[in-house]
Amino acid sequence: MNKLKSALFASALALPTAGTAALADTPDDILVIAQNIDDIVAIDPAQAYEFTSGELVTNLYDRLVQYDAEDPTVLAPGIATEWVADAEAKTITFTLRDDAVFNSGNPVTAEDVLFSLSRVIKLNLTPAFILAQLGWTPENVDDMLTAEGNLVTVKYEGDFSPAFVLNVLAARPASIVDKALAMEHEVDGDMGNAWLNANSAGSGPFTLTAYTPGQMVRMAANADYFKGAPKMSQVIIRHVAEAATQQLLLEQGDIDMARNLTPDQVASLSGDDIKVETFPQAAVHFLSFNQKTESLTDPAVWEAARYLVDYTGMTDTIIKGQMEVHQAFWPKGFPGSYDETPFTYDPEKAKQILADAGIETPVEVTLDVINAAPFTDMAQSLQASFADAGIEFEILPGTGAQVITKYRERTHQAMLLYWGPDFMDPHSNAKAFAYNSNNADDNYQATTTWRNAWAVPDELNTQTMAALSESDPEARLDMYRDLQAKVQESSPIVVMFQASYEVAMGADVSGYVNGATSDYVFYRLVEKE
Repeated sequence: MNKLKSALFASALALPTAGTAALADTPDDILVIAQNIDDIVAIDPAQAYEFTSGELVTNLYDRLVQYDAEDPTVLAPGIATEWVADAEAKTITFTLRDDAVFNSGNPVTAEDVLFSLSRVIKLNLTPAFILAQLGWTPENVDDMLTAEGNLVTVKYEGDFSPAFVLNVLAARPASIVDKALAMEHEVDGDMGNAWLNANSAGSGPFTLTAYTPGQMVRMAANADYFKGAPKMSQVIIRHVAEAATQQLLLEQGDIDMARNLTPDQVASLSGDDIKVETFPQAAVHFLSFNQKTESLTDPAVWEAARYLVDYTGMTDTIIKGQMEVHQAFWPKGFPGSYDETPFTYDPEKAKQILADAGIETPVEVTLDVINAAPFTDMAQSLQASFADAGIEFEILPGTGAQVITKYRERTHQAMLLYWGPDFMDPHSNAKAFAYNSNNADDNYQATTTWRNAWAVPDELNTQTMAALSESDPEARLDMYRDLQAKVQESSPIVVMFQASYEVAMGADVSGYVNGATSDYVFYRLVEKE
């Protein structure tokens, strides 16, 4: 398809959606996506915190180090070609690429790196806490970040492994921004924030060419991208809130990809010209028992519970395509995951475990659950399967706010909920599932352990903090795997599933990468055959 036709097609997609049925067969070099993008509040990397925002930032910007499309499980060079860590001095020194260029044509310099990282801390918008973990404040950040030539030295405070620091620097707010371009559009000391919420200033595989909130995003390929130019000349994301409309557009050939179809709609798709790909997501779903409830404190109850979940029964029916069996606290698909699934539905074994421990049944328990699908369906499945061993759940449905408030107040008995990491380092979840050194009621912690009043054994607390500071990357990952195995074996928190995400697309589309979080959605390798 010639460039003029592609341009006319792109222009047409920017118009209101009425009459789009007549516009079938997208151009060979343009990827057209239907997606609900009304969650976007900000696209400046220093402020972006929504799911769709994360996807855009990843495709528009580079970081010093980054997880990339070729293999989202490997931390790879970005703006930096190499780095040297000094754990004792608590520094990491990065060597910058000498050929890095922003999409504006400006070279990427050490000054841009210092500006970008310090800018996040000084603006102090929503995602700033991720970088602030390194002990950075508006008052000290300029001293913590220094440069000499093409070398950038990052200093941090805290007993952290360099691997942890690298994962923090691979997170969304650590994206490198073109200082000259941002400051050219500064208004009232905002360091370009308002302008960057409608434009891009990165060096990534794409550049933002049009953005209309609640309507459309258009990105153009960076032909000079250092890992190779994207296959698609443009990526166009149309805001289509209704899943049924997304399905219709896909079946008509007006789009290449539908990002928000329901499981029922996915199941109803037919024809050789459409396919569905499934991607594991970072959220893990669990059943937990509050240790303030006396009848739930015996480890035999925890062990029996692991054999009373009908794992395959649920994944084959009510949560098919939405979740897969995963029984450890760190999601599959990222370094340090523990993917063993030793537990299956075995009510006879569960009954024997309870009997051997002298636990009298029935054990009556209230189960709090968000009053929405698939959670209520999952709760009913648990109610039926646990009853087989004499554990009787009374389901208490509530709004998300009501359920989470009870959870934070530690006033529930059993809870069906989910957890996702703030950034992709195993410590993000290890602290939540394997650490609680102070179980006092007045020591509020945003962790599953504290919220379930589980006084974690000293061994696990010690190992969690040791893993955080372990300087050997492989040894550190092994420590997290061991932590997961121990928590999997004995804990009042029963991890059952990992979320999955189904994306429907044309059969000719390949190379789409959707990692475990929105920060790992990549369009650079997409092509149409």
